[in-house]
Amino acid sequence: MVDILIIGAGPAGLTAAIYACRAEKSTLVLEAKSYGGQIINTPDIANYPVAPNISGFEFATTLYNQAKDLGAQFKFEKAVSIEDGEVKRVHTAQNTYEARAVILATGAENRKLGIEGEDTLVGKGVSYCATCDGNFFRKKDVAVAGGGNTAVEDALYLADLANTVYLIHRRDSFRADAALVSRLKAKENVHFVLNSNVTKLVAEGRLQAVEVTDKNTGEKTTLPIQGLFVAVGQVPENENFKSLVELDAGGYAVAGENCRTKTPGVFVAGDNRTKEVRQLVTAAADGAVAATEAIRFLGS
Repeated sequence: MVDILIIGAGPAGLTAAIYACRAEKSTLVLEAKSYGGQIINTPDIANYPVAPNISGFEFATTLYNQAKDLGAQFKFEKAVSIEDGEVKRVHTAQNTYEARAVILATGAENRKLGIEGEDTLVGKGVSYCATCDGNFFRKKDVAVAGGGNTAVEDALYLADLANTVYLIHRRDSFRADAALVSRLKAKENVHFVLNSNVTKLVAEGRLQAVEVTDKNTGEKTTLPIQGLFVAVGQVPENENFKSLVELDAGGYAVAGENCRTKTPGVFVAGDNRTKEVRQLVTAAADGAVAATEAIRFLGS
């Protein structure tokens, strides 16, 4: 039995653990993979306050050690279900843990293109976050894959940094807001590659080009670029807990800025929550809020 059980050891979960431990609450963190979440694969973080140019691994390790030194316990097991009650029972494949409050900080995984070499080129030309990594591609040629608001916003952001931006979309129309698309079309250094898919990554250590295939004609074109920003959506890790939390159409847990869900004693923090901005700093903020709310709940 612990006071607060946190599912997920990314920036949101680790920050929640720090706040819970500092409030002298017994704290257990369950993590299915390794601590740090997605940020651990980022070679250089440039937009986190007070910590410019720190690697994702260094950031995550420092955060993990801080939580551990304060007394947080860690078990590297995947939570598969939660039984509600005055005491929450969290089940993994190996064990069952009891807690008075639970924080879901499971995050969201970027939906991938599924192309050979994509995983190995993350941080070497392939990115899933333009605002995180765009600054590394100043005056270079880049491409964005996707057709929603995120893809168009990424292309707009990159257009002010990069030499050339290709927007590659599998259709000839966009899901993005028309006003955003109009703004993008006004950018002279943006080129639209429509009805096309990225079908191959060309690299020698780092990304050098992408092969693009026209869906209608089958024609293949090679675009020489140094950066590919994939913006084809995210997959939140909430499915196992949908009986306790309301999910929106995208699978994100419905919770406001207080991180409370519909189930008393169950909170949500980080990229798996409904929110406008999903960044490292907002994940950490969610962790602080969720832990504070859980502490208040335990005192009520």
